Amino acid sequence: MKRALFPKIIATLAFTLGLASSTRAADGPWPVEKAAAWAKEHPWLVGCNYAPSTAINQLEMWQADTFDLATIDRELGWAESLGFNSLRVFLHHIPWEQDSDGFLKRIDQFLEVADRHHIGVMLVLFDGVWDPYPHAGKQPAPRRGLHNSGWVQSPGRVILAAPSRHDELKGYVTGVVSRFRNDRRVHAWDLFNEPDNPNKSSYGRLELPNKAEMALALLRKAFAWARAANPDQPLTAGVWSGDLTKADALSPINKFMLEQSDVISFHNYHELDALKRDVETLKRYRRPILCTEYMARPAGSRFDPLLAYLKSEGVGAYNWGFVDGKSQTIYPWDSWQKRYLAEPPVWFHDVFRTDGTPYDAKEVDYIRSVTGVGKKV
Repeated sequence: MKRALFPKIIATLAFTLGLASSTRAADGPWPVEKAAAWAKEHPWLVGCNYAPSTAINQLEMWQADTFDLATIDRELGWAESLGFNSLRVFLHHIPWEQDSDGFLKRIDQFLEVADRHHIGVMLVLFDGVWDPYPHAGKQPAPRRGLHNSGWVQSPGRVILAAPSRHDELKGYVTGVVSRFRNDRRVHAWDLFNEPDNPNKSSYGRLELPNKAEMALALLRKAFAWARAANPDQPLTAGVWSGDLTKADALSPINKFMLEQSDVISFHNYHELDALKRDVETLKRYRRPILCTEYMARPAGSRFDPLLAYLKSEGVGAYNWGFVDGKSQTIYPWDSWQKRYLAEPPVWFHDVFRTDGTPYDAKEVDYIRSVTGVGKKV
């Protein structure tokens, strides 16, 4: 028997055992009491969306040839110094298809390093943002001055467009979730990041005209596959657009995500009043709330005062970006329409330069004052 088959056999067995022992309804989320108990065990999660500065996208982060554990270890030390206790980290189905055994090993190594820095991880399985044509192997070099010039979707247009191919992803979801289903280092599973994002300002002309419909079809299956694995950790998918205030006017995909998530997650890149409105609106679901993306300085979404507000409400806080690197998210979204030849005077995202120097030392002091570590750089 080939060695490469072992992880898939183990994942299948774990998946089957999960089915047999599942306490989660096949078509619904955890009871609110169970979600509350999880929140009690994980008081105020705070951190960032993380990719190492040496990776332009999820594939460069996770493929064997470019997996950079030394950089990850160094940069997670900076995260620990801020008092961050959780990271949101994107996976991709292609490394699973290339070498599932090696991929699981690398995830385990990442979790080990994070744990040494007293940091847990929220793992994201699918992503609907940026380039809809991901490919294995060597990834492109960054395009100068362009925000997320090389980030890729998972699964991408080719598979998303064909419902008959969605089941090809079942092994990836069940294999990864089953492997880490009772791993304390994993805080939560975010199943699909912005699944219906049309990417109008970047790759819009390459997107499916019925992307929202196809994404919802895959998302339904992803929830079912992940639930059947019966993880100890909660499942979620974050609402990111549209008016959330009227429950009877939600889009089909927003309605599904909010009603099916064990814990509620959302994105907000606006000023404090808009953030407060979303938090107050989402309280109606009586579940723990996580803000899994925020912080775009020129848009008025800044650590001060948003981080203190989120802490006061017990809402998990994951800002976008951490170290300036190949993702180039110090540049704004409009860099897809406007050319930037030099570092912008106000960074859009990110906290540190590649040498560990803060973009704004006062901002870093503020973060530490809120998290309670009180350290200086």
